[in-house]
Amino acid sequence: MSGVERNTRLRTQFATRNLRFMNSRSRRPIFFLVVFLATCGILGSLLGRSVGAAQADSDASTLRENLKQFTDVYSVVEQNYAEPLDTKRIDTAIYDSAIPNMLHVLDPHSNFYDPKAFASMKEEEHGKYYGVGMQIMQQGDKVVVVAPFEGTPSYRAGIRPGDVILDIDGKSAAKMTSTDVANKLKGPKGTPVEITIGREGAPKPLEFHLVRDEIPRNSVDLAFDIRPGIGYIHITNFQETTGREVAEALQRLAPMQGLVLDLRGNPGGLLSEAVSVAGDFLQKGQIIVSQKGRAFPEQVYRAPNTNHGGNYPIVVLVNHGTASAAEIVSGALQDHDRALVAGETTFGKGLVQTVYPLSENTGLALTTYHYYTPSGRLIQRNYNGVSLYDYYYNHDGVTQNDANREVKLTDSGRTVYGGGGITPDVKIDTPTSTPFEDALLQHLAFFDFAKYYLANRTITRDFKVDDSVLQDFTKFLKQQQIPYTDAEINGVRDWIDTNIKSELFTSQFGQAEGLKVRAEWDPMINKAITLMPQAATLEDAAKKTLAMKTSAQGNPN
Repeated sequence: MSGVERNTRLRTQFATRNLRFMNSRSRRPIFFLVVFLATCGILGSLLGRSVGAAQADSDASTLRENLKQFTDVYSVVEQNYAEPLDTKRIDTAIYDSAIPNMLHVLDPHSNFYDPKAFASMKEEEHGKYYGVGMQIMQQGDKVVVVAPFEGTPSYRAGIRPGDVILDIDGKSAAKMTSTDVANKLKGPKGTPVEITIGREGAPKPLEFHLVRDEIPRNSVDLAFDIRPGIGYIHITNFQETTGREVAEALQRLAPMQGLVLDLRGNPGGLLSEAVSVAGDFLQKGQIIVSQKGRAFPEQVYRAPNTNHGGNYPIVVLVNHGTASAAEIVSGALQDHDRALVAGETTFGKGLVQTVYPLSENTGLALTTYHYYTPSGRLIQRNYNGVSLYDYYYNHDGVTQNDANREVKLTDSGRTVYGGGGITPDVKIDTPTSTPFEDALLQHLAFFDFAKYYLANRTITRDFKVDDSVLQDFTKFLKQQQIPYTDAEINGVRDWIDTNIKSELFTSQFGQAEGLKVRAEWDPMINKAITLMPQAATLEDAAKKTLAMKTSAQGNPN
């Protein structure tokens, strides 16, 4: 998923007044044609600006002729086809094929949002929704609670991970999908919903009477002292609340002697929030990012006078899933030598999408700018001649060699590369899994074991996975007919212990406690902590460079 930045200049550019005269049978497919043609109109307009006047007129004429042929074909089909038109199939063809294929000719990130996707995107940006506050999943023919979100109606009522949703407001959930259940659990704030739950170890189904509330989805899901004096913050994405969440986390963790800022798997989000977070660690006026586009003036974003982060070494942890706004933060801190970037080369998403709202609650996310880091690096990696699958899922196969990439310098003169994401200062590979580990995760072995283990007992915060707990786990694997050998167990014993403890802590104490268990074990995080001396050296260099620049500005002669 790519984050999108809403632009204050957005306005609906499409005239749709003629739609009101269409009958209900043909209204939706023709609306989709209007969207399609209007979208093409935007692209034609943009194309016209990019070439000479004569060439623009020729291209515009060709485009108009192609669009006329498209509408002519549809008109003949609609009036003369032997059977009534299957409008649902036509809807799908235009939504899922015609419009996306046209946009993907431009770049991988320009996109069309149907009403459901558009509503979901806006919900993600806001970082909240209204419901009961639980994460659910499909498990076979059942819908199961993964975890209630802390502080929500589900959490306060005592719903647990592993609970099976049996009924909602008296209606059986037996044939519902997880999407169906989620839609029924959402609703206006203050409205009631009754849920019947099946729980392992409970003699009969449990009844829960919940009242829907505003459910915040925090982007900072974990912030704690991972070592004495060393803070750890994990940001899942950049939404409207991220800047405030990070500032509050920094205040809670202060004073610190060092910070691990974890942006792994962060797909990005709102540019304004990336600027806010980067500004927490930079000096007022330092450039964070610039965006350049053909149709709009260049914009430069600088650090505001916040600096909630104080002065201490920072290690930013990234991987191939770090993208967009998360790359802006890591690139800005790297270019100003404010943080040591560790991990894997990031995704390389440096295209800015402006969201144009369309009629019928749809939207067009169109690339209008490119992101550049303070040193002038283009974040976007090459996508020409690359399939969408390889672009999104085969990062190693399409990453450019450093020898072919643009070379830039940080404030202190360190070499950094552009045109292919953010290259880390220190490479830390994501641990590879064994087939046995993959099998346990695919069978949801740890999640299901937590239900089994806690059915008739509780644990305390000093709980440890000892040999007796492991014996219970292997017994459970046999009951579930999940094959294993002692050698396979012993070969990844530390990983197994961590996953057992994490799931048990999630169920007993909440999601944050389960995430802490994983973070304290995580090999990449532990390696990042050992890099604090290098990060401190980098911070000292950044201070000296900044002092020299300040002095030079104050003494122009």
